[in-house]
Formats: sequence, C-alpha cells, structure tokens
Amino acid sequence: MAKPDNRADNVEHLQQSIQNTQENLQEAEGYLNEFSSELDSKERAQIEDKNARRKQSIRSFKEEVKDEAAHAEE
Repeated sequence: MAKPDNRADNVEHLQQSIQNTQENLQEAEGYLNEFSSELDSKERAQIEDKNARRKQSIRSFKEEVKDEAAHAEE
C-alpha cells in the first residue's frame, strides 16, 4: 500500500533549498570577484553558467513554495 502524501514540511524543505542555493550562488560570485584574473575563460564560463542555473532553481523553488502554500490553504 502506498504511503499517504504528507506535504506538511514541503515548504520548509523548499525554503532550506532556496537558502542553500543562494549561499552557493553568493560563494561562487565571491570566488569570481576575487579570482577572476586567475581564471581561464572556460572555467569562468562554467561558473557563470552554473550560477545562471542556480538563479533559475531559486525562481523555481519560490514558485513551488507558492504552490505548496496555496495547496495548504485548500
């Protein structure tokens, strides 16, 4: 028998994911600012691409939080 869908802590998990992703983004941006002159263009591009994906993930997480909050009100 399948477990019932327990969504009680989904928002909490999503908010933790947002926080972790924001911290990683800030850390990578700090690294770029500090060491940009020492990075080759390929490495710099990889970090910038990853940060773009992180920004998209944060937007997606925030949309999920809204969806979960709306679902909790139903």
